[in-house]
Amino acid sequence: MAPSRATPPPFVRLAAHHLRWQLLGELATSDRRVRELVASVGQPQNLVSYHLRLLREAELVTRTRSSFDARDSYYHLDLDRCAAMLAAAGSALHPVLQPGSAGSAEAPTGRSRRPRVLFACTGNSARSPIAEALMRDRAEGGVEVTSAGSHPRERIHPSAVRVLAEDYGIDIAGQRPRHLDTTTNRRFDYVITLCDKVREVCPEFPGHPRHIHWSIPDPATDGGGSAEADVRRTAQDIDARVGHLLHVLPITDRQEVHA
Repeated sequence: MAPSRATPPPFVRLAAHHLRWQLLGELATSDRRVRELVASVGQPQNLVSYHLRLLREAELVTRTRSSFDARDSYYHLDLDRCAAMLAAAGSALHPVLQPGSAGSAEAPTGRSRRPRVLFACTGNSARSPIAEALMRDRAEGGVEVTSAGSHPRERIHPSAVRVLAEDYGIDIAGQRPRHLDTTTNRRFDYVITLCDKVREVCPEFPGHPRHIHWSIPDPATDGGGSAEADVRRTAQDIDARVGHLLHVLPITDRQEVHA
């Protein structure tokens, strides 16, 4: 039986509105606060908030309270949910548009040098070293990546070490937290803050790198090993975000890197 085309699929109905499409585009690259979205799209806050509510009801967008200012919130776009809804919309139109029929997307290649990425959080003990390790592993040497913190802790969180080793086969046991001050004279193409607090104090870097914000709560607040479940969820969130970022990073051809 042919699929009914009397009503467009949910993703089409949501994304077809010009303002919601703009909001999706803004949130596709970085988590944002409402006032930042208002400034970007040039529309009143009440209108922006209304359309954000519709996107949240469709579970495309989530909201988390800022760890820097509890009166504020960050909005995050679930790209995997977008992909699933977009795939369903294509399948509803014609079977040839089902996922996999046209092959999977590859990250851009052919850059003359590796893109340089800095991940930053407060303690450089869980979120940013996890992001650094996952980016280095998934890019297979195609990205020059480091991490640092505004107030680095004495050691990497033990649960971060265990989760990376057990779930991803990555060993960071010998790594130590670094201070952001050790990176301020380096040039980066992307500076990615994973902490609402460090976003407010992140220093300027030479060369005007692109700034991206991922609003991710600190899973390592206890300072011990009891937060392993939280660290595991955080690693899964970061792994998904790193995978999405790799689809837009201009990664050096891997044969050049290992040559």
